[in-house]
Amino acid sequence: MTASMAAERPPGTDSGPLQIGTAGGVRTLTLNRPGSYNALNLELKGALLSALTEAAAQESVRAVVISGAGGAFCAGQDLNEHLQLVQSGDPRVATTVRDFYNVAVPVIVGMRKPVIAAVNGAAAGAGAGLAYACDLRVAARSANFSMAFAGVGLSADSGASFTLPRLVGAGRAARLMLLGERVDADEALRIGLVDEVVDDDELTSRVATLAATLADGPTLAYAAIKSSLHFASTNSLEATLDFEERTQAALFAGNDHHEAIAAFAEKRPARFTGT
Repeated sequence: MTASMAAERPPGTDSGPLQIGTAGGVRTLTLNRPGSYNALNLELKGALLSALTEAAAQESVRAVVISGAGGAFCAGQDLNEHLQLVQSGDPRVATTVRDFYNVAVPVIVGMRKPVIAAVNGAAAGAGAGLAYACDLRVAARSANFSMAFAGVGLSADSGASFTLPRLVGAGRAARLMLLGERVDADEALRIGLVDEVVDDDELTSRVATLAATLADGPTLAYAAIKSSLHFASTNSLEATLDFEERTQAALFAGNDHHEAIAAFAEKRPARFTGT
């Protein structure tokens, strides 16, 4: 089944490793291997990369939500499958970072629409890395985060070396990676790993409300905001000011900006079209 076929179904109806649903411009991607804590095996990685790429390309998709089925968000790399690949000498062991994480994370970060991680349970290793790459992270109170790489004799991947220090600072990022300490939801909120914590039974409705708000918003401006933040993270103040000037000049001519100022003058809600 292709991602396009799955996207036509309501959320929760797919039996494969990834559930895909769309409602009101919001594309929801649910990692669906609950028996393995939604660990990333080859099949799930392929499905997720295809679904992310499709969501990024479709103009009708105005916001994306990533979550997990069952009691976990994502346990990271499927170590059972990884062991089998290592023991058999499968060359995909050496290429999985390049072929999946190094492609999927830039798709999330560079997607010209907001991406929300709805962290419903444990997020470990690359599973946490996927959440850190999203624009917003809303966690259930039972969620927890851990950088599990060192515990299996590995360094970080999934962009965590880039995203984690920008969320919590270099010193705390080093501690989390070196010691692999588990961080619960309330501590994650305190140190900046997540933006919001809600009770477990409120996570779905809260994220749906947040995603719907973003999907109804000025998605062209959201894309520019994401680009500006990413540009500023690796460039000087002077270069960033120039980037902002060029970005604003383009947005000044956009329909959404004209609609917003007209709505302000007419004292009515703006109707954004993402153009």
